[in-house]
Amino acid sequence: MGIIIGLDIGGSTTKIVGLRDGQLISQELVHASDPIASAFGALGKFINQHNLSLDSIGHVMATGVGASYLHGNLLGIPTLRTPEFEAIGLGGLYISGLSEAVVVSMGTGTAIVQAGERGVQHLIGSGVGGGTLIGLSSRMINIRDFSTFKEIAEHGDLHNVDLSIGDITKDEIPGLSADTTASNFGKLTDTASQADIALGIVNLVFQSVGTTAVLAARLSGIRKIVFTGNLTLIDQGKRVLDAFAELYNISIIIPDGAEFATAVGAALCCPRLVKKSGGENL
Repeated sequence: MGIIIGLDIGGSTTKIVGLRDGQLISQELVHASDPIASAFGALGKFINQHNLSLDSIGHVMATGVGASYLHGNLLGIPTLRTPEFEAIGLGGLYISGLSEAVVVSMGTGTAIVQAGERGVQHLIGSGVGGGTLIGLSSRMINIRDFSTFKEIAEHGDLHNVDLSIGDITKDEIPGLSADTTASNFGKLTDTASQADIALGIVNLVFQSVGTTAVLAARLSGIRKIVFTGNLTLIDQGKRVLDAFAELYNISIIIPDGAEFATAVGAALCCPRLVKKSGGENL
């Protein structure tokens, strides 16, 4: 079948992976001004870096919001569109090595699916995600660059932003430590720095998504949650999820390469889509 390319196409960023005989051989991220340029740029970069011929690529599998802008085959290579929820589920299982999990994709917004032997089922979604984080950052601290935001948030102090359980009661609440958040931004002080506010935004976004994910996992009877997507690159967010895992006694996993999970899942859909003609030809 040749190399299978998986593309997760966003508005201006495309993740690309290559699979050969089911094994991951490469993963790259490409920025461009629009989805079409991003997709062509990612594929061209992949072919050039690996010194490949077009004949060596069996199929291109595209998913993500930007996939709707593509028409026809990319560079003459058979190109199919795959459902994003299925790609999220399959990719989450692949990179985590699990056979069943609740998979959370934190992109501009958030999608949560259940994936396992019986397939992939969309459980719930949320408008809270990377778009929320950057939007609040832009309005509150005038920063829109993701890398700059991450660096600034690293130096924040939540005690200047969030109201904790310890702030509102001296009594011990079973199962909740004094540092547990009682109200996001409920203690925002006039002296809070950019870094404090940035960390407060991270805490707000990850706690909101984490709460939804834990509830979805409990209702599904699944004890393992895999987080994927670009926001998993934020170290402070990882620490929020570590605290959630301990608080709710549930396994939360952020595998290496989690930002490429949906692209991996798109590529994994290829044999099924080709065999059953279930994919949507572009």
